[in-house]
Amino acid sequence: MQAAEAKPRASLRLGGLRQPLLRRADVRALALRRLRASYDSAETTENNRRHWARADSLSADAAASVEVRRTLRNRARYEVANNSYARGIVLTLANDIVGTGPRLQLLTDNPSLNRQVETEFHLWAQAVGLAEKLRTMRLARAQDGEAFAVLVNNPRVEHPVRVDLLLVEADQVTSPLRHVLDDQEVDGVVLDEFGNPVAYRVMKSHPGEFRRLAFDEFVTIPASGMVHVFRAERPGQHRGIPELTPALPLFAQLRRFTLAVLAAAEAAADFAGILYTDAPANGEAESVEPMDLIELERNMLLTMPGGWKMAQVEPMQPATTYAEFKKEILNEIVRCLCMPYNIAAGNSSGYNYASGRLDHQTYFKSIRVDQAFTASRILDRLLAAWLREYALESGALRLLGRLPPHQWFWDGFEHVDPAKEASAQETRLKNNATTLAHEYARQGKDWEVELRQRAKEVALMKELGLPVTGAQPAGKPASAPGPNDEDANDAVPE
Repeated sequence: MQAAEAKPRASLRLGGLRQPLLRRADVRALALRRLRASYDSAETTENNRRHWARADSLSADAAASVEVRRTLRNRARYEVANNSYARGIVLTLANDIVGTGPRLQLLTDNPSLNRQVETEFHLWAQAVGLAEKLRTMRLARAQDGEAFAVLVNNPRVEHPVRVDLLLVEADQVTSPLRHVLDDQEVDGVVLDEFGNPVAYRVMKSHPGEFRRLAFDEFVTIPASGMVHVFRAERPGQHRGIPELTPALPLFAQLRRFTLAVLAAAEAAADFAGILYTDAPANGEAESVEPMDLIELERNMLLTMPGGWKMAQVEPMQPATTYAEFKKEILNEIVRCLCMPYNIAAGNSSGYNYASGRLDHQTYFKSIRVDQAFTASRILDRLLAAWLREYALESGALRLLGRLPPHQWFWDGFEHVDPAKEASAQETRLKNNATTLAHEYARQGKDWEVELRQRAKEVALMKELGLPVTGAQPAGKPASAPGPNDEDANDAVPE
């Protein structure tokens, strides 16, 4: 009997060529090869399906839609208003970044003009409350996600230059109904063909005011007159989301755990109990109404029904893990703000000198980055508008045109150990590893102003016959720290 001939494999005609169809085993092998070549995080399994269920591919503006940003703003404001830790965190961040306010140093080749402009700018900043407005804008960035300020001419400013910043809340910058569907507009931000903001739609009244009308009136402010700052986390993002967004669920968890610990402590402190009996059902114990309540009085002796006993409720008390839980969740909350735990909690009891300084280095670096961002996005634009008005008012027409060279000084941070820092500073200056300008700038001071003040003090001390502190006798060099000195090894640059 002849063997049956093998049936020819089915084929598929593609592009005029006859191709054999893939068998089931070939498909399975192809799937296995794809699985081995892919990323594990891109695979959807039964274990991670729920975790990644809300992941999307929306654009930056679509993900931060009007409704999403409104919800996030309201929740962040609620936490800051009602949570002591949230309020302290954002206030500390604003105070550390802005401090008492920036100070201008003009760097033109005319020293007298520099000092004159710096003095007038300082007086104007005090008149308009610049430091306070910058702190408010920094708070808005943390809880609202963005800050708006309109450059206006305020006649109530007690200074010849009447440029001022009019702060506007993020809720007021939105698109009217007739412009909601415009392709070149993103919730009140009008864009050009390159994606640059050219104008802003601002409501005349806040949408949350009770006297708000049904049909609101808008004003269109050109981009040259609006200061809009936010942290752009994605390309193509034109509106900001609160910086506290990742931490909002954690604040709720911290509050729930605190309330649970408090409830357990109250239950343990209360004189509450339950009646029970060891007698069998229908035994010799007296009849007691089930689920009945007995009001207990303090410092009173009680009698129980015959055959019944009373046991106090013993709630499980999670207080032993409360401190550790609060520390860990606070550490996770402030991580999105680059703030260490001891600054957020106001408690450095668990830190030593080295760990405290190491955590602060990362925090101080983030502060310097934020200060540079504030200087370029807010202060430089403000200075340009101020100089134009000041040049016309004072007649210093040389200040018109391009922004002159300048720099901004911010408050410095005090060292934990001033003696070690002074020794390290002295070593850096002797080794020419730094300059007086840099060392004074780290303290938020202008080196020229400080040296002129020091020269005045030394001259007056000599005039009065007082010894000049810190001066070395003529011909006697200053002694360098020896290898056996206590702080010799600590006097190194940071």
